[in-house]
Amino acid sequence: MKFYLGFGRSIRILVVCILIFISGGRFSTLFGDGDNFYDFWVVFGDGRHNSNSDLTLWRGNFWLVHQNSYFHFGTSNSKVFLWTSFDAVNWRKVAEFSIPGEDIRDPKFAVINGNLFLYVLPNRDLYAEPYTTYFSYSRDGIKWSALREIEGDAKGWLLWRPKTVDFVNWYVTGYWSGHGKSALFRSKEGIKWELVSVIHEGDRTDETDFEFLGDHTILATLRLEKSDSIFGDPAGGTLIAVSKCPYNQWEKTFSGITRLDGPCLFRWKDKVLALGRRDLRNETPFWYTGSILNKKRTSLFVVEPDRLNHILDFPSCGDTSYGGVAVRGDYVYMCFYSSPVNTDPPWIIGMLGQTNIYLVRFEKEELSAVIGGKLEKTQ
Repeated sequence: MKFYLGFGRSIRILVVCILIFISGGRFSTLFGDGDNFYDFWVVFGDGRHNSNSDLTLWRGNFWLVHQNSYFHFGTSNSKVFLWTSFDAVNWRKVAEFSIPGEDIRDPKFAVINGNLFLYVLPNRDLYAEPYTTYFSYSRDGIKWSALREIEGDAKGWLLWRPKTVDFVNWYVTGYWSGHGKSALFRSKEGIKWELVSVIHEGDRTDETDFEFLGDHTILATLRLEKSDSIFGDPAGGTLIAVSKCPYNQWEKTFSGITRLDGPCLFRWKDKVLALGRRDLRNETPFWYTGSILNKKRTSLFVVEPDRLNHILDFPSCGDTSYGGVAVRGDYVYMCFYSSPVNTDPPWIIGMLGQTNIYLVRFEKEELSAVIGGKLEKTQ
């Protein structure tokens, strides 16, 4: 597939290459935090760019989905691979999804009315600017309905991960395809979505995920880019938004410890955890939060209504994050993607090269101990 870059973009790419050469492109061996208290292994790698993963449990098996492409950027060669496994070690590919002539990315699972739903974002742009949300569903995980666009108020919105507390109403957060708006939607069947409320406007708000607290209050995180500069923005970060049912008013707090890209929020006992991307720098021009020159990690956070607490970094680097979580028995499983973890390239280098799908497995007690120990040190 051919792409043609304008003069301005070509100049920016040249500047990027020079900056990588002078200071951002050094490679080093990478080690994650605390790799003695969880298991860590590669699920899939074929030398291509495997990214945007999600994980769920359904009908007693693990289900994992991810994009497979040439690189991070948009290409009509991209596909979405769907895998299943009983033990999370031995995986069997059961389906592939693609959109003729277009890019496909950001797959997300939901189990709605007994069916396994898959939501994906179609894209026609080199710089990965999806324009709406498509869905497919299956009763057995093998045969799937044809991909088609969602219905209702959410057309043109990029939906994240649907959830429910009563198995009657499903809620999902999404961000507008043109950026700058995040919202909450509701559905009873996962196909037609009605707008509940706008969470935030402005700040080039982007990827938005949420989780329910014990009293059904919603806690959400929003990726605030602030600008579209490839070198990031010093004001970039994460917005934390809280709303009580019926979810039409939101209280918001800003966190500057990172811009939480590719967020996956989930309940852990009385806390909300987030799996997402962490920037290692936010200083000086060219290396602000979100810069393509920064080094990145997939990290675990505790999300509170007024703050984001960094817990640990997983072995990860380059182009990384966009994971999913599943809990079964005494273990918590988390998937994500990363450039090969024996190097530590800047984000832009990772976007152009090989990435693999990884899995980590915690014993529940170990995870609770790690979280508790970290929070004690920060108080």
